[in-house]
Parts: sequence; structure tokens; C-alpha cells
Amino acid sequence: MKQHPRAILLGAQARTGGLPVCDHYSGVEARMRKSLQLQAELAQEFGACVFDVSLDCEDGAPVGREAEHAELVTELVLGAAAGARVAVRVHPVDHPAFAQDVQTIVGRAGARLAHVMVPKVESLRDVEIAVRALDAAGAPQLPLHALVESPAAVHRAFDIAGHPRIESLSFGLMDFVSAHGGAIPEEGMGAQGQFTHPLVVRAKLEIASACHAHGKVPSHCVVTEFKDAQAMETAARRARSEFGYTRMWSIHPDQIRPILKAMSPSEGEIAQAARLLQQAESADWAPISFDGKLHDRASYRFHWQVLERAHATGARLPAQAQPWFAGP
Repeated sequence: MKQHPRAILLGAQARTGGLPVCDHYSGVEARMRKSLQLQAELAQEFGACVFDVSLDCEDGAPVGREAEHAELVTELVLGAAAGARVAVRVHPVDHPAFAQDVQTIVGRAGARLAHVMVPKVESLRDVEIAVRALDAAGAPQLPLHALVESPAAVHRAFDIAGHPRIESLSFGLMDFVSAHGGAIPEEGMGAQGQFTHPLVVRAKLEIASACHAHGKVPSHCVVTEFKDAQAMETAARRARSEFGYTRMWSIHPDQIRPILKAMSPSEGEIAQAARLLQQAESADWAPISFDGKLHDRASYRFHWQVLERAHATGARLPAQAQPWFAGP
């Protein structure tokens, strides 16, 4: 019986998970409902769930009405369609509403959640506090995502990414820039400046490197110019090709398709990967000659990840590759 390429090719450091490449955030009730509806529509269009919906309690909850907002989020999670990938961003672990968020949402709807995002994670201690809270709420297997938003947190990114419950790290651009007290100009938060200012660039690279070192998913920050589809696509493409990010935040429905397009391999890359891996499988994954070049498991792994990224973005796979993604 032939083994699946994933079992043969992906070692610990190459396992970056099967997360959708887009993580879409919304916190206002009407937008949260619209996000869930859009997720279902695109899943039907692409034949796969191509983005997560993260319901926001941190910035979405009106001040003084955090408990009411947590109840609303819980009902939305419980009412989501079967197969929906729904997550929640709770308050930071040192916020008075954190425990309440976890008890209400995770305690009642933990089995329906894809993950929990914890913002303003500063250290491994914050991760451990969040883990204990999730465990106490009856969700000991629920993955955690952490939002890295300060210079100190960036310094500790490798420790944070190494925790076994952490599935992904996200870069919090806006708070990171603000944490510098004006030392980084406003342009550092823009669609172009965030890719050129040295301190921001360094932070992005540290987070991506930490994730890949531990087989976790690096998730790129927001682009606030949400009406500029080209700026969005360009930023997503740079995040993937220059900074090593395999996932990106969306804060407006119009940003989802540009992210999917930018994160997806080209048709030529997909076709080449499928042909190469089919030949490698026929050789029982021993080295082969392909288009005049020697290939072995190191390059097989790269091309397998091309196909996984294609599948995660809803791209059409060649016939020879489809059985590998047909399900259990």
C-alpha cells in the first residue's frame, strides 16, 4: 500500500499545518453574520473552506458590554454551518474580560471553534495562562494562536512559537508601530512602508523564522487600505514570497480574494509539481531526473507544499494530484 506524500515528505519542521491562507476578522454583529455567509458561499465556489472567520471580542466588543458581546459570539459560533471554520479573538490574558470570554465562548462552544486567538502575548507565561483557561473551560485540545505586538514579544517569538498548543503566530503591525512611541513614522503602518522600515521588517522576519523553526504557521498583518485591491494583492504576494508568510489577515470582505490569489501558486507551478511528484511516487520517492535536473526528497517536499498551498486556496489541481486531496 502506497503511503501518502504528506506522511513521507513532511518532517517536524516542514509541518506548518493545514490552515486556510486567509484569516478574516469582524466584530460588529452585521459584519460577523455576513462573514459567515460569505465563508459558506466561497466554500461552495471553491470546493474547500478557503478562509477562517475570526469573531472579534477584543476590538469588537463595546466597552462595558463585553459580557453581552461574548454571548453574541457564542450564539454565532453555535449557529454556524457544519464544516465552517470559526474562531474567536478573546481579550488579552491580563484584561478583566479574558476569563469571562473563555468561560462563555469556549465553555459553551469550544467544540465548534477552529482555534482561539490571544492578543498582546508578551511571553511564554501568557501562553500558559491561556492554556490553563482553555483547559479549565473543557477544551484541552483547542489550538491557540498568538498575536505578537511589541518589541519584547518579538524578542520572545521563538519561545512563544515553541509551545505545543500554539498553532500560529500573527504579527500585530499597528500596535507594534505604536509601541515605539513615534520612533517609527506613520508610513510604517502603510501597505508599502511596512515592507521597508527596518524595525518592522526585522519583526516580520523574526516571527516568520520562529514559526518555521517550530513547524507553526506565520500569519501576516493587516493592510488598512482595504479599498485598494492591487495594494492588497501586492502586499500579500510580498508577504509570501519575500517574508515567508503562508497566511494573512483580512479586515474587509474585498481583501479575501486578493489574498487567495496572491497566496496561490501559478498554474504552471501547480502542473509542474503534480508531474514531478507523480514521477517521484512511481520511483518510491527515490531520487529522479526531471526536466534535466536531479530531484530528491528535499525538492519533493517543496513541490508537495506547492500543491498543499494550491489546495488551500481553492486552485484547480491536475487530475493526477486530486486523489492525494480526496479526503480520508
